[in-house]
Amino acid sequence: MTKRLVIGITGATGSIYAIRMLERIKEIPDVESHLIVSPSGLLNIHYELGMDRKSVNALADHVHGFRDVGATLASGAFDTAGMIVLPCSMRTLAACAHGFSDNLITRAADVHLKERRRLVLAVRETPFNLAHLRNMTAVTEMGGIIFPPLPAFYHHPKNLEEMIDHTVARMLELFGIDSGGPKWEGT
Repeated sequence: MTKRLVIGITGATGSIYAIRMLERIKEIPDVESHLIVSPSGLLNIHYELGMDRKSVNALADHVHGFRDVGATLASGAFDTAGMIVLPCSMRTLAACAHGFSDNLITRAADVHLKERRRLVLAVRETPFNLAHLRNMTAVTEMGGIIFPPLPAFYHHPKNLEEMIDHTVARMLELFGIDSGGPKWEGT
C-alpha cells in the first residue's frame, strides 16, 4: 500500500532539507509526496538554492496550491502517513498552535492534529523567545512533534550533504519510512 506524505515548505531558512526529502522520496517505492509551498517558502528556495517553482514542483508526486483550502488535503477523509512542515516558520508554528487554518499548509496541519495523525514541524529559528516555546509546547500537547533539523555527528559526516541526508532520514523514520540512513549502533 502506498504511503502518502504531505510536505509543507514555509518561509524559514533550511529549504535544502525539504528539497532533499523530496528527492529521497522519489527513490523510495510506495511513498507518494504531496507538496504545498508557501510564497515565502518559494522565495527562500530561490534565494538559498536558485531553484524556481517549476523545478521544485517537478520533485513532487502531487502539488497543491497554497491557498487551495478546498484541496483533498483539507479533509480528514484523505488518508496520509503524516505531514511534515519543513522548514517551519514561527508564523506557521503559531498558526498550528492556535488552529488558524488560513491556508492549505495550516489547514492540512490542523487536519493531521484533529485526526491524530503524525504532524512534524521542523522549526527553524534561533534563539527561541517565550512565544516560540509556548507555541511548541501547545503543538506537542496536541500530539505534534517538534523536530528542529539539527545535525548529528556520531556517524562522522564528511560533508554538508551527509549531514542533511542523515537529518532527512531521521525525519522520514518518524513516518515509518526507511530511507537507509545511518543508525546509531552504540559504543
